[in-house]
Amino acid sequence: MAKKFLDISKRAKETQFSPIRKFVPLLHKVKKKGIKVFELHIGQPDLPTPKEILRKIKGFKGKVLAYAPSTGIPEVKAAWQKYYKDAGINFDVSEIIVTTGGSEAVLLAFATICNPGEEIIVFEPFYTNYNGYASVAGIKLVPLRTFAKTGFHLPNKKEIEKKINKKTRGILICNPNNPTGTVYKKEELKMIVEIAKKHNLFVLSDEVYREFVYDGKKHYSMISFPDIRQRVILLDSVSKRFSACGARIGCLASKNKKVIKGATKFAQARLSSPMIEQLAVVPLLKNSQKYIKKIIAEYKKRRDIVFEALQKIPRVLCQKPKGAFYITVKLPIEDSDHFAEWLLTKFSWKGKTVMVAPAAGFYATGGLGKDEIRIAFVLSSLKLRESMKVFKKGLEKYKKGRKVN
Repeated sequence: MAKKFLDISKRAKETQFSPIRKFVPLLHKVKKKGIKVFELHIGQPDLPTPKEILRKIKGFKGKVLAYAPSTGIPEVKAAWQKYYKDAGINFDVSEIIVTTGGSEAVLLAFATICNPGEEIIVFEPFYTNYNGYASVAGIKLVPLRTFAKTGFHLPNKKEIEKKINKKTRGILICNPNNPTGTVYKKEELKMIVEIAKKHNLFVLSDEVYREFVYDGKKHYSMISFPDIRQRVILLDSVSKRFSACGARIGCLASKNKKVIKGATKFAQARLSSPMIEQLAVVPLLKNSQKYIKKIIAEYKKRRDIVFEALQKIPRVLCQKPKGAFYITVKLPIEDSDHFAEWLLTKFSWKGKTVMVAPAAGFYATGGLGKDEIRIAFVLSSLKLRESMKVFKKGLEKYKKGRKVN
């Protein structure tokens, strides 16, 4: 009798590898060869983590690293409440759940509002981990494409409503947007409000980059629209805001008591978020504006360096980001996965190369993004200028080798 083949789940097989992290093993090998790699593939700011956070970690006097409450340490929830109040958003501490990074907030939201097989509308390109967490939760992301020629702004109401059916549970937006840097206009957000009310949908609002807006643009939180406050689930994180990605502290906030109750059950199942890291971010949450004001001008300068350099490369197309610290770039190539791997493993100029994120993983529609990459302008101005020179040399050599016109 033949042995039955031992297999893994369909969910595990079909979940994509992260376009941001899948080449990291190659990165380590390249570094061992002594090649300097400009890491533009991931949103890891090079700005020092604020001393207030590090001081809290180093000064921990406890004798036991104990479990924290599942929804967050009360002091930390109060600090999130203060942060939101400073941003013009009013939450009660009971409406906030501290999560293990913003990513867990996404997963908790998916699991709370959707049954397996149900759907969330999302605008592509989008933050790649939405794909992964949708697979984990067993739900379907229904993509609607946005285009560079319109600045990656939202489709019209009619196009969005075409995607709504009896399985649709919500609409997910990221504003300011990762990976495009788009900051949505108030009129666009009002359209989402109207659709959510008309079709009885939740709105999941990823506002991790809330303060990262440039050129006089203004960020509007979805929770600021009174008509849908019971429908909004706000997803947030300190990672980028305070250059503390490794702390893994985020939050889910909602005025909907059923949402908070449901998400709390999932939070209890994973026990708690890290205790020391929660306590460490309290000083910055309580006084966020002092730090953030200093860094926004720096990121605008970095954006300008990258955008201006890309504008000078023939047949490279991109829109100037108005927010966040990413830029989606269309290249004269056919396979950005191959190009990104080639840049990392087959190319160097003066002992240097560049690591970028291929953009196909930022889409849910197969075949899209294969001629695009995402660049994160998270390095110093000096390094960004140098990295753009290396990138240009790499693209020129790649095109010659592949006979791309």
